Amino acid sequence: MAKLSPRAMRIVRHARIRKSLSGTSVRPRLNVFRSLNHVYAQIIDDSQGHTLLSVSTLSTEVRDKEGKKAKVKQAEVVGTMLAQRAMAMGINKVVFDRGGYRYHGRVKALAEAARKEGLLF
Repeated sequence: MAKLSPRAMRIVRHARIRKSLSGTSVRPRLNVFRSLNHVYAQIIDDSQGHTLLSVSTLSTEVRDKEGKKAKVKQAEVVGTMLAQRAMAMGINKVVFDRGGYRYHGRVKALAEAARKEGLLF
């Protein structure tokens, strides 16, 4: 059996998590993806297959707020912005999908910032 790359292992972990995790129109899924330089977060209604809301470090509003901050600080800004937009849309409860990543660093910073703004998960 060949050893899988870290990326392939993350995809396997994410698939295992997604088996039991699904977003509905009442409680959509908050998905997190992190690349080497950026963090992306989406709120997804899996029952309809639609992305309701998305924010990333590439968004102009986030870039204006963050400037040249560390990656963890950028993730906090993304989490805050996502929660504010979700609350404006009437979404206050979500299911958190960490995307196969460990719950620490940028993923944890994003989640904690979203919780601080009032998003429940």
